[in-house]
Order: sequence, then C-alpha cells, then structure tokens
Amino acid sequence: MSAVASRTLGAPAPVVDVDAHEGPVYVADEDALYVTTLPSPDRPGQVKRVQLDGDRFPVAPSSVSVVVTDANAANGMADDGDGGLLVCEQGSHSRAARISRLDRTTGTRVTVVDGWRGLPFNSPNDVVADRHGAIWFTDPSYGHLQGFRPEPQSGDYVYRHDPRTGETTVVADGFDKPNGIALSPDESVLYVTDSGANQAPGSYDPTRPHHVIAFDVVGGRRLEAQRLLAVVTPGFPDGLKVDRDGRVYASSLSGVQVFSPDGELLEQIAVPGAVNFCFGGPGRNLLFITTDSAIWVAALAAKGA
Repeated sequence: MSAVASRTLGAPAPVVDVDAHEGPVYVADEDALYVTTLPSPDRPGQVKRVQLDGDRFPVAPSSVSVVVTDANAANGMADDGDGGLLVCEQGSHSRAARISRLDRTTGTRVTVVDGWRGLPFNSPNDVVADRHGAIWFTDPSYGHLQGFRPEPQSGDYVYRHDPRTGETTVVADGFDKPNGIALSPDESVLYVTDSGANQAPGSYDPTRPHHVIAFDVVGGRRLEAQRLLAVVTPGFPDGLKVDRDGRVYASSLSGVQVFSPDGELLEQIAVPGAVNFCFGGPGRNLLFITTDSAIWVAALAAKGA
C-alpha cells in the first residue's frame, strides 16, 4: 500500500478560527461540522456547529453557532448511525461522566450509559459506534489528573456498551491512558491510542506510552490478539480515524500521521498542534483538523471509511 493512495492534495488550508478542541463529526445532510470546546474560567465546554460551503474555504465566522451551551466537559463525539451524535461527557465534581446522545435539531441530550457495575466512569474521551449499534469508548482518568473529576473508582479501560441489552463490558485494560478509538472499515479490527506520555497538562514523558494498539474484534463483542501498530512521535497520539482502504490516521504534535494497516508510516499531514480530525465534505475526501484555536482542512486522495 503506497503513500500515493493517501497523499495530501495541496497544503492544508484554514476553515475558520474557532476554539475547536475535540469531537469533530461531519454531518453530510447538513454539510456541517460539529466540534467540542475546552472549558475555561469564563465558560463551560460547549458543542459548536460550523456550517460549511461544500469545498470552499475559509468560511465566515458567522457560520459558527453554539448547539449546547454547557456540554458537561464534552470531549469526543461520533455519529450514532441514527441521526444523532454520541457525546463523551467527562463530567465534573458535581456532575456524572457519561456517554450521551445529542439531538442535533433540539440540542437536547439523553444518557446512554453513565457507569459500569455501579461504578462511575472516569472521564470518557472518545467513542465510535459499529454497524450494529454497539458503542465502543475509552475512559482514561484525565479528569482526575486535571482536577475536575473525583478520584477514579475503576481502571483506565476500554468499554463496549450494547444499547439493545443495556450491557456494558470492559473489553480492554492494561492501558495507561486510552484515548482515541476507531474501527477498521470491515469492523474486524479495533484501534486505540494510548497517550500515557501525557499526564498533567503540557507534560510529556517519552518512557510512557505514545502509541497505537490494534485488536482483532471477535464475534462483534470481544477483543483478541492485542498488538502494537505504531509508535507516534513527536508528541503523543490523540485523535484516531481510518479511511476507506484501511489506512490509520493518528494525530501528533506535528500533524496527522498516516499508517498502513500493518503500521508502516506512509505520510504526515503537517498541521502543528493537531488534536483531532474527521473525514467529510461532498466527496468524503476532506480531512477536518481541530487545533484548539482553529479548524484546518486537507484535501486527500483517500476517502473516509
């Protein structure tokens, strides 16, 4: 598999200046991008919507609107496959962490799952839904490390939740800080980033994990054959996605790195400060990248899964 198949078609371009941190999700029926913002002393974290204009960039600042004013420290988001958005709400000292479902029309949210065996979640970080509606998500203890969540009552786990049965199971442990999560196009492989090299905000310990792990998905429920896909440097991986041909994209300090399914580094899309990203646009070949202060876009030869 060559780098040519996933190459960037020209330099990344600015979309709009906005405090977009995490959770980018492209919604085709609106030609819009949904993102989450970091909480600040002045206001809580929010869910924002950016109205796009096909493949014409940048867009006007007026294209940005607020969908959820107080999103409970929301982080990663994903399409739920049924018209809504799944939101990782990290919670606070007074509000529970949970996975919620956001109605894009009304901005209302309902709880999907908020604990495991009577124990609260730490601070859910990223989420993906499979074609059968099962929800896979990571739950690192960053909320406690960053001072806005209580001491953890369970490990830094990867979970699977089945909305049909209400069953929530731990599918992977042994992570330092499980972060980004993505399924291969045929859903036979689950990828998870471990960003343990980053503990306190701004810290970096190169002796701790900064890599992408792959698992085989067995029976749509269990994970087996854990293996190292790639070590990400500089920095540590956060956001994680796959394209239609199975290449794996992970954010790094210098941009988005592109790996083959067997871990070969194919390309780097240079957007310093990249946090998370998603595929979108009319041809599904636009990669929208959040950097905390702006959204950038890179046109690719590849298409999103």
